[in-house]
Amino acid sequence: MKNIKDFNLEELKKELIQMNEKPFRAEQIFRWLYQERVEDFTSMTNLSLELRKKLEENFKIGKVEILEKQKSKDGTIKYLFDLLDGNAIETVVMEYKYGKTICVSSQVGCKMGCKFCASTGIAFIRNLSNGEIVEQILAAEKDENCKISNVVFMGIGEPLDNYENVIKAIRQINHPKGLNIGARHISISTSGIVPKIYDLANENIQATLSISLHSSNDEIRSSLMPINQKYPIAELMKACKYYIEKTNRRISFEYALAKDENDNLKAAEELSKLLKGMLCHVNLIPINPIENGKYVKSTNENIIKFRDYLNAKGIVATIRRELGSDIDAACGQLRRKNL
Repeated sequence: MKNIKDFNLEELKKELIQMNEKPFRAEQIFRWLYQERVEDFTSMTNLSLELRKKLEENFKIGKVEILEKQKSKDGTIKYLFDLLDGNAIETVVMEYKYGKTICVSSQVGCKMGCKFCASTGIAFIRNLSNGEIVEQILAAEKDENCKISNVVFMGIGEPLDNYENVIKAIRQINHPKGLNIGARHISISTSGIVPKIYDLANENIQATLSISLHSSNDEIRSSLMPINQKYPIAELMKACKYYIEKTNRRISFEYALAKDENDNLKAAEELSKLLKGMLCHVNLIPINPIENGKYVKSTNENIIKFRDYLNAKGIVATIRRELGSDIDAACGQLRRKNL
């Protein structure tokens, strides 16, 4: 049965027309789903009994269920969500001064094979639907009785490898009659699927693009991220410059620092030259340990030196606050699970 949360407002209007119903009913249904957060059609009391019956016969209200919930000493929460098809994904909620940020997954597994990520070596199963992506936010808000203010697509999976569903989810999250979270409070992270960066630039979505860069050297980056063999740094930078020119939005470059790999001043110098003149920000991430991982977190001294060098060269760089590492909820530590 079709998940009604997989339909955007215009698509739902078309579905209702096919059911010989008035299209304005779609807005009422959206309000029940995303404002009132009802989980059954019988609760949609301003719809006729006949329409509610039609909805029950043609749709389900998709949801995820909490299999496990862990809370870090720093307040970070990690959920293991049951997708109700034999698969499960992980989602993280983090507390900041400006509110709560949720890190959502976009795929069950991942094809990218990044060597510092816990999902590497686990088979890709399928893409999440846009409804399943949105439902992670709804489920977390319901469980914590809170309002999520920021959404980052940095969980399990490569968001731009599930492009259509991710874009639909973003539009539902951003829609005034959906979750009504501002586009500037939404971030999309990619390992660097170049053609989709061009597509994203043309979507007219004011979200933040984050690029997992991790090295400005093709040889080193390819050893960390196999995607670089298909889309090397020169191609990636060309796409990033197009994105900036088209959207006038700053790009965030993610850079995970691994001891004796990419954390020396020579690497910082190469990075500053690569990014010189670009509207960008560098987010330095102390690399997090994963099971059977070969990379070790850089020293605090090297991380600070790296940041200070970039700042001295006019590249805005900050060190990401480490959250949830004690429950394997930090950057790169999420993995998909079978039930």
